[in-house]
Amino acid sequence: MPYNFENGFWVLILFPLLGAAVNGLMGKRFPAGMVALIACFMSGLSFLVAFGTFLQFSNLPGESRVLSKHLFTWIESGNFVASFGLLLDPLSMVMILIITGVGFLIHVYSTRYMREHPGFYRYFAYLNLFIFMMSVLALADNYLMMFIGWEGVGLCSYLLIGYYFDRKSAGDAAKKAFIVNRVGDAGFILGVLLIFRTFQSVEFIPVFEQVVRRFPEAEASFGILSAIALLLFVGAIGKSAQIPLYVWLPDAMEGPTPVSALIHAATMVTAGVYLTARSAALYSRTPEVLALVASIGAITALFAALIATVQTDIKRVLAYSTVSQLGYMFIAVGVGAFGAGIFHLFTHAFFKALLFLGAGSVILALHHEQNLFKMGGLRRYLPITSLTMWIGTLAISGIPPFAGFFSKDEILAKAYESPLGSPLLWALGLVAAGLTAFYMFRLMFLTFHGRGHHEKHPPREDSNSVSIPLLFLALFSLIAGWIGLPPYLGINRFEHFLEPSFRYQYQHGASETAHTSELLLASVTILAAVLGIAVSYLLYVRKPGTSGKLASRFPSVYRILERKFYVDEIYDFLVVHPLYRLAVRTLWRTIDVRLIDGTVNGTGSFFQAWGHLLKRIQAGYARIYASWVLWGALLVILYCYFSLA
Repeated sequence: MPYNFENGFWVLILFPLLGAAVNGLMGKRFPAGMVALIACFMSGLSFLVAFGTFLQFSNLPGESRVLSKHLFTWIESGNFVASFGLLLDPLSMVMILIITGVGFLIHVYSTRYMREHPGFYRYFAYLNLFIFMMSVLALADNYLMMFIGWEGVGLCSYLLIGYYFDRKSAGDAAKKAFIVNRVGDAGFILGVLLIFRTFQSVEFIPVFEQVVRRFPEAEASFGILSAIALLLFVGAIGKSAQIPLYVWLPDAMEGPTPVSALIHAATMVTAGVYLTARSAALYSRTPEVLALVASIGAITALFAALIATVQTDIKRVLAYSTVSQLGYMFIAVGVGAFGAGIFHLFTHAFFKALLFLGAGSVILALHHEQNLFKMGGLRRYLPITSLTMWIGTLAISGIPPFAGFFSKDEILAKAYESPLGSPLLWALGLVAAGLTAFYMFRLMFLTFHGRGHHEKHPPREDSNSVSIPLLFLALFSLIAGWIGLPPYLGINRFEHFLEPSFRYQYQHGASETAHTSELLLASVTILAAVLGIAVSYLLYVRKPGTSGKLASRFPSVYRILERKFYVDEIYDFLVVHPLYRLAVRTLWRTIDVRLIDGTVNGTGSFFQAWGHLLKRIQAGYARIYASWVLWGALLVILYCYFSLA
């Protein structure tokens, strides 16, 4: 019987849920090989269903590429109805292919990377649960169901960041991620409530149809749509680690490296971009909010890139790189180029997952050493890792013909030529592009070039379960960009594929740009990347001591970058310590201990004292009873005397 995706695509979310349940409940009794097999098999089945769905889905005409699948009514109260339903359209199709495809490769990679760690079954149960929750987020047909997936991936992130629960740093990082994301999530849920208050629905298609009908033009000033878009964006900046809620992502590197690749590079952190793109009907009609989105994206891209230039931990360099690249995606959606933002999300998933997994291979080979300045010369020992990471580095640096060039070039072009863009946004993005090339080549030069000191214990390439995912991701980092060619090279098939998902978007007008101008902008982008590479080569290969001399010559600048602009210290001073003092001095010592405990304990002590006093009346001695009778009679006599006087 042939596979019919219209009836069967929804089962792809069940396989990872089943894997999480089996390994979570019974995995402790299974051998490690069976645990890994169950987890990989379930995530692989999910990808096969997703890929089979894509093959049939892509053959449909454009207007038919929107399918809603109602499974059951979840909540029904008065006029509020929330269904458990799935929406399959080009946007969710792209997301689900990334989630299941990259997720499966990372599952395979993890079978070796996590083999010697305790809690092997627990790790794979969490990883399968994450794939399920992320799939729910991507395929949800309403905001409330998306919020369930949103919170679910937040929970999985907390569990996986804190996987090494015996380390204080891991526990602190997990709590930090959880708390910071709760700040953003408060904005998200308030936005959902305001959507229902305004449109009497939380389902995407009915809401967007009402938006088109009730708001045919963009808002001239801040209005109800702007309020909704702004609240949703608060959730987006929390999940996608933008200023000011980006601080959790670098610390999340305390989790296992495959977790960093899956959750904090390829999938979960892009959920905010996905939410914004999914809500294009709302955002495209709120130019003031779009300007804020683009500004925060540009500032974050530059800010994180500057910090990455001096980091010495290989994973932290990649973490700040992720924050910066997410900023690029928000530049795109902020200028109304939602397709360009999703295109960069797509290409970024491959090369950033590749770079994180390559870093994991290096860390394995060096017995969990992560300091860049203790590496060097590894290209002789880790040829596959070196080759694949170079491909990922060229892709993220925006060098043609690698995938990152096409998506980054389109974002910068849209930032310059879009009616909602500006030369300032383009300039900030351009500087961030040059810095990206600089710090990524710095990472590669320090890791794989130079002499190194590995003769006594030479590192070696690990098993095929590590190398094969690297090779697949390297292949897609090379070719994935070719489906989104710029106009001067051909047809952008990727944006054409996404068009049905953005049919409710308000168009602010298209600016026609000649191919010569587009080529000029692309040339400037490439030149910025080449300049960054040249500076990196000069500082770390040609004259390797120069970077240290520059740090000594400009100690204040270096210290500010090394301490990450003191943002964590500022948060500690303005938020953490005041809240801690409030909790300890006011909530605990005053309200809890003195008021609540004092009232309860004081009441008990009061009646206990009265009990001790009154029990003496019934002591059992005749002389005591006689004295009480005497005193009672005396009081009666005195009362009668004074009352009759």
